Amino acid sequence: MTQIQLPYSEPVRLHQIGASLERTRVPEAADLVRMAKALNLASLASLSVDMTLVPTVSGFRMDGRVTPEAEQTCGLSLEPMPDSVDRPYTVYFVHEAEPQNNEDGEIDIELDDNFPDVIEDGKIDLGQHAVEQLSLSLDPFPRKEGAVFVQPPEPVDISPFAALKALKDTSQG
Repeated sequence: MTQIQLPYSEPVRLHQIGASLERTRVPEAADLVRMAKALNLASLASLSVDMTLVPTVSGFRMDGRVTPEAEQTCGLSLEPMPDSVDRPYTVYFVHEAEPQNNEDGEIDIELDDNFPDVIEDGKIDLGQHAVEQLSLSLDPFPRKEGAVFVQPPEPVDISPFAALKALKDTSQG
């Protein structure tokens, strides 16, 4: 099995969290370049991610704030455009659980925005969640101010005989 290389990784073991754990992640320049490439950004000048992990009854809760200084590519003009964000977030984590089978023997999977992340191998990767929150804070369809889509004109004659008709019209004229 091949290991996926994450653009930014900083795992924290659960025993390191204690009553709470507060961290501010400010990736280095090389990490910013890898994240920009992974997220298809024109550039990523800086990123600051504040994180607070606290235990809950069923696992952990991470509250935080992501503030990147990035440049995205305009979807219309293909020009770089600045994108500055300051977005709070909350993520819930639960310990690994056995999959629940329904009466048909199939495993039910719920895809819900509030569905908690599963803690794997007794650790939470703060770097991975920093990249995830950065990704979620970016505009999925960036459009530079003033950029307007202009529909190209439809071809008038698309028949293969249109060229022959044009030749016939010029020879008669």
